[in-house]
Amino acid sequence: MSDLLQATWVALADIMAPHGPAVNAVKSFAPGDYSIHFFLQLAVIILACRVVGWIGQKFLGQPQVVGEMIAGVVLGPSLFGLLAPDIQAAIFPKETKSVLYSGAQLGVGLYMFIVGLTLQLDHFKTKARSAATVSAAGIGAPFMIAILITPLLMTVPGLFAPGISQFNATLFMGACIALTAFPMLARIINERGLANSSLGTLTLTAGAFDDAASWCVLAVVLATFGSGAGVAVIAIVGGVGYAAFMLLFGRRLLAPLGRMVEAKGEMSNTVLAVTLMLFCLSAFLMDAIGIHAVFGGFLLGAVMPRGLFVTELKKKLEPMTVILLLPMFFTYSGLNTRLDMVNNLPLLLIAGGILIASILAKFGACWAAARLSGEDNRTALGIGALMNARGLMELIIINIGLQKGVIGPTLFSMMVLMAVVTTMMASPLFEVVYGRKARESGELGKLQGSMAADAA
Repeated sequence: MSDLLQATWVALADIMAPHGPAVNAVKSFAPGDYSIHFFLQLAVIILACRVVGWIGQKFLGQPQVVGEMIAGVVLGPSLFGLLAPDIQAAIFPKETKSVLYSGAQLGVGLYMFIVGLTLQLDHFKTKARSAATVSAAGIGAPFMIAILITPLLMTVPGLFAPGISQFNATLFMGACIALTAFPMLARIINERGLANSSLGTLTLTAGAFDDAASWCVLAVVLATFGSGAGVAVIAIVGGVGYAAFMLLFGRRLLAPLGRMVEAKGEMSNTVLAVTLMLFCLSAFLMDAIGIHAVFGGFLLGAVMPRGLFVTELKKKLEPMTVILLLPMFFTYSGLNTRLDMVNNLPLLLIAGGILIASILAKFGACWAAARLSGEDNRTALGIGALMNARGLMELIIINIGLQKGVIGPTLFSMMVLMAVVTTMMASPLFEVVYGRKARESGELGKLQGSMAADAA
């Protein structure tokens, strides 16, 4: 049987090889063309994400998206490439990363567009004062930690880009530690029936504030790193100007799309086409001025018409985005993750130090701020547990940092580890400090739905 499997794999590798027998047999397959890998890659990615996601849900009580994050790392050089390097290299040759990158950017851009669509702005009014306190702590403490640890990190060769200033490196680390997995927060809170509770409202509002601040800081880093003053000014002024325009006039200008959907009772293909065109233009504009496409997608989603328009649009876009496109982003991140680079005691200590500092800065600071805002200890612990999760948002920001040359592969791998661990902690820790006792007291009903949230 093993000989048969080996022979089958050799034949498949020959077919896939751009300079192998398939090239000689089929002249239309140009040398160096790796497009034949694409569909096999998608099949492997979908299979791995569904299987690992199911295992995480079934045995660890984790959302589907956490399993998909881990699946991306599994498919990369850290596990698949370690156990079967030839097979991994044949399925994911480095020459195909540009194709996978394009699909990954489309997936994460659409996902952030959907996150923008789901923002409930009324949350920001009811708990604004308490949330501002928690949010300020959730931003201030991570940046204080970043100020302390970044000078030490910069003494280690290869963690940051050679030309980066300590100021920009500190800003980037602070933004990474301050991030909260806002979409995951929303899903966990809704599934537990906490959307209208003090904990749910406060956490959602503070999480949104923290993420907004982190993205603004990242925009400053991207605008000022590796570019002249003119380019930085264009990026900052252009980004602020576009955000202001969208927030002031976007809803009014886009309202006719919502009325068309309401009048017909469903979203036509024409309205969908116009919406996708606007998404692409918004993403392009943010990329063109030197920030990043995800900003454009998120901003556009935040000002889109609500009601039936959002319901119909999510029905059409969300399944394909979370099942096919977003896993491409996880896999692209996993292909860039080299946990084997953290291969000696000093680097392991650094990775552990970043993880511990990140947990203390976020969980500890948000717990303390919630207590100071008048919340009881159990609620404050629940807020801290949820705010500590980084999730997909962390992967997005560190991928941008790697792509733009702000950080190196070693620090990238350390930050992936931090994102996965803090995200996996969120649900179990919340259950221990808040959920279990809340259900025993009748304050919290039985968990609604499943933790297998595809778009958590």
